[in-house]
Amino acid sequence: MKHLLNILDLTTEELDDLIKTALDIEANPEKYQDKCAHKTLATLFFEPSTRTRLSFESAMLSLGGSVLGFSSASASSTAKGESCADTIEVVSGYVDIIAMRHPKEGAAQVGIDHSRCPVINAGDGGHYHPTQTLADICTIYKEKGRLNNLTIGVCGDLKYGRTVHSLLACMSRYSGIKFVLISPKELALPEFEKQEFIKNKNIPYEEIQSLEEAIPQLDILYMTRIQKERFLDANEYERLKDSYVLTAEKMELAKKDMIVLHPLPRVNEISVKVDKDPRACYFEETRCGKYMRMALIMKLLKEKNEPINIEIKDTFVGDKKCANPHCITGTEQELDNLVYKDKEGFIRCAYCDSIVK
Repeated sequence: MKHLLNILDLTTEELDDLIKTALDIEANPEKYQDKCAHKTLATLFFEPSTRTRLSFESAMLSLGGSVLGFSSASASSTAKGESCADTIEVVSGYVDIIAMRHPKEGAAQVGIDHSRCPVINAGDGGHYHPTQTLADICTIYKEKGRLNNLTIGVCGDLKYGRTVHSLLACMSRYSGIKFVLISPKELALPEFEKQEFIKNKNIPYEEIQSLEEAIPQLDILYMTRIQKERFLDANEYERLKDSYVLTAEKMELAKKDMIVLHPLPRVNEISVKVDKDPRACYFEETRCGKYMRMALIMKLLKEKNEPINIEIKDTFVGDKKCANPHCITGTEQELDNLVYKDKEGFIRCAYCDSIVK
């Protein structure tokens, strides 16, 4: 059975096919209005969401399917103490496919391990958010006509930003890419992600703390929100929350064909005056997200019974527990203490990928 945990579960050829399908859906919606008739999607959102949840629901309804689920943990038996594993075990017996969001990193892996149907990771803490990346790359392709030979600036929260991590992982597989990492030191991209997706692939990159300094060279500017919900220290959040704000004045420093993306929601990191700039593509991104989720749902349902051909982690039981306070292993009942050895020889948690010391 095929699932989508990480954007790297999809080959670049599969991504190209999803984009092609998504653009055809946009142009010819009537062709797809009954593609998922008599199929049901469960949206299991243990964490609040507007765009992602409604996008999945709209996608399934537009394919002629039906939807059930919940929009917060308080609306489920989690509030009574039920484990994530048990919730998935039960719900997967009612539906054909699941879209799942959870605040704990590695929760999607728990869902996949206990599901009877395909699971789509709709965001697990600061870990992965592959369907946002599908929206990102579809928008890039629509606006730039290519996914190679691009200078991509990612700005803001690069430490906890799951959308950033997924985008860098995805775009690192295309030729002619350069990354510009724009963040305060406290929110810099984690070193292991930099090593895996940039250094090991000899991709040119810069680390810059000034948005004004970085923006003139960019083809794409990917803005992110400083995420209050990811911080354990409220004072640190207050100190960093206004680190970067994109204004109309700063847009004057950019190329005439640079595009601005944002996974949304925004708080104040993009001035509303930028919305009128034709290079502002973040609302178009939300529309692309729906079409890409439609394409993905059809793909996974079609391939439900095909063998998985992705790289599987060679896991084993370790003698130390994951120390990541955001990891699902800290709250889920009786999970095996699974770890794996990465290509650099580090022992990592099989759920959240943090180094186990």
